[in-house]
Amino acid sequence: MGFVGKSDSDPESSLLIGSATKKIPEDKFHFAYVIYFTLGLGFLLPWNAFITAVDYFSYLYPEASVDRIFAVVYMLVALVCLLIIILYSHKANAFVRINVGLGLFVVSLLIVPIMDAVYIKGQVGLYGGFYVTAGAVGLSGLADALVQGGVIGAAGELPERYMQAVVAGTAASGVLVSFLRIFTKAVYSQDAPGLRDSANLYFAVSIVIMFICMVFYNVAHRLPVVKYYNEFKVQAVNDEQEEKGAMTGSLWRSTLCEIVGRVKWYGFGILLIYVVTLSIFPGYITEDVHSQILKDWYPIILITGYNVFDLVGKSLTAVYLLENAKVAVGSCVARLLFFPLFYGCLHGPMFFRTEIPVTILTCLLGLTNGYFTSVLMIMAPKIVKLQHAEAAGIVIVLFLVVGLAAGSIVSWFWVI
Repeated sequence: MGFVGKSDSDPESSLLIGSATKKIPEDKFHFAYVIYFTLGLGFLLPWNAFITAVDYFSYLYPEASVDRIFAVVYMLVALVCLLIIILYSHKANAFVRINVGLGLFVVSLLIVPIMDAVYIKGQVGLYGGFYVTAGAVGLSGLADALVQGGVIGAAGELPERYMQAVVAGTAASGVLVSFLRIFTKAVYSQDAPGLRDSANLYFAVSIVIMFICMVFYNVAHRLPVVKYYNEFKVQAVNDEQEEKGAMTGSLWRSTLCEIVGRVKWYGFGILLIYVVTLSIFPGYITEDVHSQILKDWYPIILITGYNVFDLVGKSLTAVYLLENAKVAVGSCVARLLFFPLFYGCLHGPMFFRTEIPVTILTCLLGLTNGYFTSVLMIMAPKIVKLQHAEAAGIVIVLFLVVGLAAGSIVSWFWVI
């Protein structure tokens, strides 16, 4: 594998020179960390809201394969938009792109409750509403491409702890939705009005958090610690322009190929992580395993366990970061062992079919998913020049989305 080490132009290397003349500002109250954590939580929350409310949408549109259609629409739109963004990111302003994406998130989240209040009103079979809802999912996919790629790219230009904050925030999004799901199941009845109230709660919480993200993002670039590191990027961009001239289309394509070449193994690891995870989770959890004791609480508990341990894994990199890329990618390959292990939970000895082994394996699936995703996301932008860290971050997100799409497809056709 053609792994390379850290770029000589990353912020940490530059600081070795600059720190003698200018002190690094303190991240007071860890506010910048909190902002990036919240942004990570925010850009996955709309998707989680749509997919968690799938029970209500399935009730409204019984003849539609709601979850599958939502996944195809969301991922296809996000994938196409990411490709376009990568090709033209040298011309686009990330600050504008992320703000537009956050605004589109709010619009997509408002569509469903407004349409439910004025048109659907809990009626079954109004498939015009389904097409509008699918359009809102697609709009959310567009917003995700704009925001996720930009935020991860921006975090890649900062020290490692801020990328860790973003990645941990994405896991926190799943945990939040899991606890909302537990709350709504415990509080609301599981009939049509209860499902409607649950769905409206998911979207209301998501809209509030999205507004918080909008405020936080527009505050972030004013923080002294963020401004300090951004100065290095500006200087790096100016130096490159002096050396190579203005970034033309052909020059950018050449640069982009170089970026992809440097991060490809990190991207392969990310892709493989999500092929394995999405092949098993959540389809296997919700459809294949059953418990006579826990009944319909069983999949909810398993999904919550996965999400909690995904958060634990993504938080562990703040304590210990594995810096050996070969070991990290090799560990992603080793996760293929989850296939025979989960197979054993369905067709193996009776003990393996009980709740304890399934729960342990599900938690390990989340833990390894979280830790190795965080490791690779943190490392990838650091192996390119600082001025290309944002593009490297977007490329890694592209690998991630391809992995999500591939894993979702495998889950349809591969049965444990």
